[in-house]
Amino acid sequence: MSDIYTLSNGDHSWQRLLADSIVTPEALSRIMPVDMETVRRVMQKYPMRINPYFLSLISEKNGPLWRQCIPDMEELAQDIALEPDPLWEEPQSPVAGLVHRYPDRVLFMVSSQCAMYCRHCMRKRRVGPVGLMTEKDIDRGVAYIRSQPDVREVILSGGDPLLLPDDRIERLLSQLHDIPQVDMIRIHTRTPCTLPQRITGDLVALFRRFAPLYINIQFNHPDEITQVSARACESLADAGIPLGSQTVLLKGVNDDPEVMMRLMRELLKIRVRPYYLHHADPIEGTRHFRTSIETGKQIMIHLRGRMSGMGVPHYMIDLPQGGGKIPILPDYGVSGKPSKLMFRNFAGEVYDYPCE
Repeated sequence: MSDIYTLSNGDHSWQRLLADSIVTPEALSRIMPVDMETVRRVMQKYPMRINPYFLSLISEKNGPLWRQCIPDMEELAQDIALEPDPLWEEPQSPVAGLVHRYPDRVLFMVSSQCAMYCRHCMRKRRVGPVGLMTEKDIDRGVAYIRSQPDVREVILSGGDPLLLPDDRIERLLSQLHDIPQVDMIRIHTRTPCTLPQRITGDLVALFRRFAPLYINIQFNHPDEITQVSARACESLADAGIPLGSQTVLLKGVNDDPEVMMRLMRELLKIRVRPYYLHHADPIEGTRHFRTSIETGKQIMIHLRGRMSGMGVPHYMIDLPQGGGKIPILPDYGVSGKPSKLMFRNFAGEVYDYPCE
């Protein structure tokens, strides 16, 4: 659909691909059959960035890849049940950009930029603005981690930490690696899926120096697994980096058992272990992506027994008000359909969660 788009000077580096991203309604309307005024209105609240690589994968209007990156008027639908930060990341941030929810680990949001701004993003409130995380903010976060003797794991997220330049990534990993109590660093990134050209030989060589290093990627549909993204993942795996996928359950994208099973099988082929299937969070602007919990359970029942257990992820819900992640297990018996579930989190606290 987007083959009319050409790159500047034929340069296919990740930096050029990022620079050539579609970021305005006018540019998008010249390539895709969209209503320019709709895109403009949505962008007044939620920015858009679609790099040429991911744009080239879109094969149909309103298809699974289209839905993930093309602004939709439904993002502006009013829903008092949805909030910008229902998981209470901001209240659990002792310093800017760092969430300390669990005793032994922290989430460190070191970038507000992404190779593509996903319309279902759980951090729509903070992704896009340039300069949201400054060098001083990152240094304060490192200092906080150094002051916490119980923190053994650091999860780098954002935005996307791999949108930082190599030298900044190297400095950050060196700082964290030198903290005695930190045993493990994990990177959450979508670039191997949305901009796999970012996984360069230099970056992989850099990562080799900081074992144990784990990388979790978000793949949501089998069409996202291409020869280019496969090579990116395989180069990371060849470097000894364990890879996992944190797929998000999304209406109109992957809420079909057969599509999900195909995705999990393709992930195993490129040495990415299905890790989590996330139930979509109740984030403002994402109502049209949310499914029922029952939908997720039925997908898990379909996967179990039809493919290797290595390809069956944990179905997870992130509890509101900072309750943390808990697994949802399918009911293999026969029962009525409840309207509300109650969950107990890692600290023993009880939370209500609507089924729809």
